[in-house]
Amino acid sequence: MSGNKNHQERGAVLENKRFFGTLCGIGAAICYGTNPIGAQLYKEGMTPSSVLFWRFSIAWAIIAVVMCLRKEEIRINLREFKVLSALGLLFMASSLTLYFSFKMMATGVASTILFVYPVLTAAIMTVFFKERLTFSTVSAIVLSFVGVLLLYWTGGNETLSSLGTVLVLISALTYSLYIIVMNRAELNMSSFKINFYVLIYCVLGNLVYSFCLGQPIQLPAHASSWFFVGWLAIVPAILALVMMVYSAKYIGSTPTAILGALEPLTAVIIGIFLFGEPFTSRLAVGIALIFSAVIIIALRKEPKTPPHETKIKEE
Repeated sequence: MSGNKNHQERGAVLENKRFFGTLCGIGAAICYGTNPIGAQLYKEGMTPSSVLFWRFSIAWAIIAVVMCLRKEEIRINLREFKVLSALGLLFMASSLTLYFSFKMMATGVASTILFVYPVLTAAIMTVFFKERLTFSTVSAIVLSFVGVLLLYWTGGNETLSSLGTVLVLISALTYSLYIIVMNRAELNMSSFKINFYVLIYCVLGNLVYSFCLGQPIQLPAHASSWFFVGWLAIVPAILALVMMVYSAKYIGSTPTAILGALEPLTAVIIGIFLFGEPFTSRLAVGIALIFSAVIIIALRKEPKTPPHETKIKEE
């Protein structure tokens, strides 16, 4: 009787964690999808490398302050250093290759190609980690991918840049690996500490990127510019990255990747309400398909063998 009660309690805890992880996955995608709000910085003449530098630098500084207030130890051992280095390099590579691709093709086209990352995530988890690919997961992937395609497809006959396409695919692959490593690695530390080290690589990588391009880092010129930089640092950087940790931990790599369909959806909604972009029937269908995919992920049944959980320290 006692064993049955303990089993029920454990099941309730797992269900609560899965619900929390799903909410974090949705929140991370929505936060990351607010990136277009910072587009004003480009209109003011700031280069992408400058925007990325200030975004990641301010985000890192804020997390450092939070860790100080929490009196959290920053020391790590060699194994943790290796895992955190892998996470930092993967996230940095994904960000920089995507921004490189924007110079070679339309951002909408690049964003559509980028969304192969849920497919890559599912394939890697199935082939290398023997994760069972369920009908609901496959359905969610198909619905979300078609939905994203409808959000960005314009019916044009634009010739794709071969190098740009390769860069986007590298960005998608490295982002998939980032989610998988986050899910599989056994890191007994807070999400703040994880991202403290991940963002160090992003800052340093962007400095190298700027140096190689010969582009000096520009200071934001106006108070409004600092507001937009702050927004990019707090919402699509800190909040998105912190919630991503919990999503990958509690619901797994593939569902987290699928929930990422809310990123372009958020960007499209921002474009409609803030920038006066037209709302068409094509967008309506795309939005409906993405919401359907999210509902499938939220309501799916857990496999009999629970997914691998990273041993991340509870906040």
